Amino acid sequence: MFRTFLMTFLPAVLAGQSLSLTDIAKLEPRDVAAQATSHKGLACVRLTQLPGREGNFSANLKGVSFHNGAIDVDVAGLPAAGAGEGARGFIGISFRVSADGSHYENFYIRPTNGRADDQLRRNHSTQYISAPDWPWERLRKETPGLYESYADMVPGEWTHLKIVVNGTGASLFVGNAPQPCLLVHDLKLGDTTGGVALWIGPGTQGYFRNLAIHAER
Repeated sequence: MFRTFLMTFLPAVLAGQSLSLTDIAKLEPRDVAAQATSHKGLACVRLTQLPGREGNFSANLKGVSFHNGAIDVDVAGLPAAGAGEGARGFIGISFRVSADGSHYENFYIRPTNGRADDQLRRNHSTQYISAPDWPWERLRKETPGLYESYADMVPGEWTHLKIVVNGTGASLFVGNAPQPCLLVHDLKLGDTTGGVALWIGPGTQGYFRNLAIHAER
């Protein structure tokens, strides 16, 4: 079931949308397999990369249009069996997704980085990207550290994410923290409207539950 509540810190009244994440008929998978299952004893949906596929590993929420507002979700990501050494359990949410899925804004986390012994890896625990022109590689090369940050997380454990979007700005909150761990003031697609999608990166086994979308009225 979805949690529905009012984000009082937003500048306008928000209307919640309820979609059951255990009903995969409400999802439109792209290069992933979606399965209703349970993780850590909790009902959820699991996304895994389809063999031989490359690109946008996601599942769009059918009938959802999002401009400004907030998105809350619980996620659990970990490297899939047989994934390469570079797998981090990449998992997050895409928003303002274009109809063909080619353009979207995205916040995601790298759960294996959260408690790594390497401080630089820890600094790369959270990430903003924008498809198709602003992948993490370009953002890290051209603006090191500006679109990623640290947050505590553990692979395979449930982690709460909250994304707040207003115009060309967006914030990512991790683990019910009162302050965002990542601020973006220049969303690369501009002030647009589009869909919302569950998202995983390469080599990830990802779980999603408790999704709530609050779009400004």
